[in-house]
Amino acid sequence: MSKAVFIDEPGGPEKFELRNRDLEPPSAGQIRIRQSAIGLNFIDIYQRTGLYPVSMPAVLGTEAAGVVEAVGEGIDAFKKGDRVAYIGGGGAYAEEANVPAAMAAKVPDGVPDDVAAAIFLKGLTVEMLVRQVFPLKKNNACLIHAAAGGVGVLLTQWAKHIGARVIAVVGNEAKVAVAKENGADDVIIRTKTDSIAADVRSITGGLGVQVAYDSVGAATFEASLDSLAMRGHMVTFGNASGPVPAVAPLELSRRGSLTLTRPTLFHYATPDRLPAMAAALFEMVAKGALKPKISHRFNLADIADAHRLLESGESAGAIVVMP
Repeated sequence: MSKAVFIDEPGGPEKFELRNRDLEPPSAGQIRIRQSAIGLNFIDIYQRTGLYPVSMPAVLGTEAAGVVEAVGEGIDAFKKGDRVAYIGGGGAYAEEANVPAAMAAKVPDGVPDDVAAAIFLKGLTVEMLVRQVFPLKKNNACLIHAAAGGVGVLLTQWAKHIGARVIAVVGNEAKVAVAKENGADDVIIRTKTDSIAADVRSITGGLGVQVAYDSVGAATFEASLDSLAMRGHMVTFGNASGPVPAVAPLELSRRGSLTLTRPTLFHYATPDRLPAMAAALFEMVAKGALKPKISHRFNLADIADAHRLLESGESAGAIVVMP
């Protein structure tokens, strides 16, 4: 018997309920993990509210770290006692979870479980953004929204390690220092500017940026498009302020032959690609290029409060839930 957080219908954080459950043994291709830390992500909110529909009742949560307790048939890559982190389609809000072995990776010595849980999904997302979706290069100018958030902190650090010029957008004055500490060259406070795009043009001498990484969605989409240089790349990868409205392809042509993409991590971190992505991520942590910041820790029973904090936009860095 172990505990898990269930949700029976879409809605607010108050819909969560901590319950006991009997977890079946891991099936073929699965490993059972005794979880020590769970990462919190915006996709969890999208699933809770119904923006990303999931079958309910459900146990949400898409990343965690812990120790392998049991191994299903056909698994050679893991054994009992291995420290692992994983991403998946749900089920992480629990003390124990059966997860596909193909979506897990061993956590190297020197990386604590809470750090692994805080960065695995977010860090793989950043690896996808800067190495695959738009291979960021030295001296490229990039615009990073929500630069003080869980993904934004890692994205800023990785982009700066590459040698890109980072223009960060944050929500308030208190987060300016966070963005600067993580390597931002310039910081725009979204709530204190009349035009993000005009600020970007001023910073770049009228040229704009080669790529905009926008996890905010509807509220900043137009500003991101207007911030791009000719033949620039618009990467919209989140919906914190709501989904982006439909875009006519001619708009991209009119604004300078722009490219628009909407990547999803699980289309990139497929079983054949995940090991190399995880290795690249943990290498960046090992050499100190990525310095994850865990801003808040919550108990599993307080998952509703963790969601409220993430939705508020007041957190800086990652939020971790401890079973």
